[in-house]
Amino acid sequence: MDPTAKLSIDDQTYELPLLTGTEGTRAIDIGKLQRTTGCITLDEGYPNTGSTKSAITFLDGEKGILRYRGYPVEVIAERCDFTETAYLLIFGDLPTAEQLEEFRTSIRVHTLLHEGMKRIFAGFPPDAQPMAILSSVVSALAIYCKDSLDSRSEEMRELSMYRMLAKMPTIAAFGYKQSIGQPFIYPENHLTYCQNFLHMMFAVPSERYQMDPDFVDALNLLLILQADHSQNCSTSAVRMVGSSNVNLFSAIASGICALWGEWHGGANEACINMLEMIQADGRNLKKYVDLAKDKTKEFRLMGFGHRVYKNYDPRATIIKKFAHKLLKKHGQRDPLFDLAQELEEVALTDPYFIERKLYPNVDFYSGIIYRLMNIPKNMFTVLFALGRLPGWIAHWREMHQSPTKAIHRPMDLYVGHTLREFVPLIERTAKG
Repeated sequence: MDPTAKLSIDDQTYELPLLTGTEGTRAIDIGKLQRTTGCITLDEGYPNTGSTKSAITFLDGEKGILRYRGYPVEVIAERCDFTETAYLLIFGDLPTAEQLEEFRTSIRVHTLLHEGMKRIFAGFPPDAQPMAILSSVVSALAIYCKDSLDSRSEEMRELSMYRMLAKMPTIAAFGYKQSIGQPFIYPENHLTYCQNFLHMMFAVPSERYQMDPDFVDALNLLLILQADHSQNCSTSAVRMVGSSNVNLFSAIASGICALWGEWHGGANEACINMLEMIQADGRNLKKYVDLAKDKTKEFRLMGFGHRVYKNYDPRATIIKKFAHKLLKKHGQRDPLFDLAQELEEVALTDPYFIERKLYPNVDFYSGIIYRLMNIPKNMFTVLFALGRLPGWIAHWREMHQSPTKAIHRPMDLYVGHTLREFVPLIERTAKG
């Protein structure tokens, strides 16, 4: 007999299917709850709600585990490059050498943007927010890639995936060049994915660009660690918008907008801003730790705590180690990195943070590395979006391949007026 959960409402008992995932997570299937009981569930922010079945990423926040398609993220970060990681997330298995080369080639041939899109960039003011540019231009791909918009077609879905992976770095780099008044640098397809992006970001026509291999490795690592994180805000946005059968470009644009917020992808920029503020205030760590603990204040220690992890974020461990290596190799001291380590030490020994399991997360150190690479702060979240792109695509693809796919339509618990009698305008009196 299949296991069930029992729910009692008004002396009536209902049996609900009880499902178990491959890692032991248990879920109560409430798919027929309203139909059978007349009730809905209420779960603000959905922390207890499983929106779908997924085979892409496994998280265990209590143990600090993150796996892509069954592989620990630590192993993937050490053994794979970003393109290979993207293949794994999207298609489900590590590629053979032939499959990987075919995948890389399928991306390379789509790196150029339509020349007409340059006029879109020209219309943005120099101080335009890079995430606003990114979401706008990605959305505009639906205008220029009209032969890959039908999400019901497997062939068009695959073509749009390759185009999205190929063109996102070009869009991001062009947006940066527009903001600083430099000419666009076109992609060079003999370069790797990360090399190509750095070349388009920092090269200029008047001189040869000397690419730092350590920065290529750093970008590759950060993109891998940000490639997917299960049903987070932006991924859920991509799946929800995509459930309407809209094209991939529009679905990804919605994910970019969701990622923009400082409680999501914007946290790494907010973390650097916080460290700079503390540095400018005489490195008074106690003052800001006390502010973070004061419930009457709005100040938050950015980079600490996570909606899922109640342990040390495994990505933060990897990034911190790499930051040490990068600084040591380049013989540099970074006062913000030193400050971040001091702040981490204070927080990890403070009972307030220990009791609440507020450990450093991926945003705490990723901004430090981007800063060392001379990436402007307002581009941090753009690079987060670039990293998260394979995960968004993988979830969009998985959703379309699901036999139970349906348009997302959450319910709400209505708490407004009951039936009201309409009063004609002439009879209404002004209040106050």
